Amino acid sequence: MNIEPALKALAAALHGEGPAVELSADLNGEPVVRLVETPGIDDAAVVVRTSGSTGTPKATVLPVDALAASSMATAFALKGEGQWLLALPLQYVAGVQVLVRSLFAGTRPWAMDLSNGFTADGFTAAALELTDKIRFTSLVPAQLQRLLEEPSADTLAVLRRFNGILLGGGPASAELLASARDAGIRVTTTYGAAETCGGCVYDGFPLEGVAVRLSEDGRIHLGGATLASGYLDAQDLTEETFAEDDGVRWYRTNDLGVLDPDGRLTVLGRADDVIITGGVKVSAAHVQAELEKSDGVTAAFVAGVESANWGQAVAAYVAVDGASSSDSGPSDGAAWAEQWHRTLGLLAPKTVLPADELIMLPNGKPDRLAMIERLSALHQGK
Repeated sequence: MNIEPALKALAAALHGEGPAVELSADLNGEPVVRLVETPGIDDAAVVVRTSGSTGTPKATVLPVDALAASSMATAFALKGEGQWLLALPLQYVAGVQVLVRSLFAGTRPWAMDLSNGFTADGFTAAALELTDKIRFTSLVPAQLQRLLEEPSADTLAVLRRFNGILLGGGPASAELLASARDAGIRVTTTYGAAETCGGCVYDGFPLEGVAVRLSEDGRIHLGGATLASGYLDAQDLTEETFAEDDGVRWYRTNDLGVLDPDGRLTVLGRADDVIITGGVKVSAAHVQAELEKSDGVTAAFVAGVESANWGQAVAAYVAVDGASSSDSGPSDGAAWAEQWHRTLGLLAPKTVLPADELIMLPNGKPDRLAMIERLSALHQGK
């Protein structure tokens, strides 16, 4: 992958010598650089489109100072700067940040060939090309899971060689994190968004210069030096999403969380993941965790779908080992639903769609809209 044009355009934007940059990829996975004018927004360096997993993508504008603060805080948290391996699509903030951190550190990033998707062999080959003694990369949980499924000796060796692997883009299961630790891999979980220049809470604690608070209804607010300027050509949305209080500017997320006495943040899930079915409030994240405990279920996605009888009905899209066979569990959705009704009662999904794997976006996140559409079609509003 030739990332030279992207690095050159990013460097110019970060030095104030060119317009803001929006990065994407063509059909062959090669970076595409688009220069973006940002009228009314000073010091804009990067424009990132949100993943669109829950609605229309927004153009988030990241200024130079926020990217610099994020890069410095990351280096402080990881105890150093080094060479980064790009293993994520460039159109997402975590991918862009690999290049941004490299430019601020003065190091040479290496890009994995993603033209054929993410594979363990491709990742291993790219990691073997790194030359710096200090090495980092960013992954999403689905990628790490793939790397740890019957890994080769070479894959384990390159994973252990990284001084730090940032893991974000969604929650990582306790089993995955335990597997990584048992394998001797140094993983740091991250939480954040495009609006915060990517991950700004590492292993539950905010980075230097980042603040975390909870609203009265438990929603997570993130503040401090790494915040975006706002959304391009969307002033009303910017004012709705960002607010200033006591001299601190805050990004109001749509996630629920709790803070323990030590200030450690635990993310509980999205506020709109609460399903009200028959007057009962059900946490989609809780049901998902319960379903994933079942033998044969490798991953699950839970959502509410329209229901004439219940207002909303709990529905689940589940990745099942050998979805077409019954060796590891029920072979059809009705059988799974019946099994879970016996154990979960009112919390059990009324509609279940088994598949070999969840539907994923290019950035490794679940494609919520696609799965909800299929679940709704299967449930038929009953």
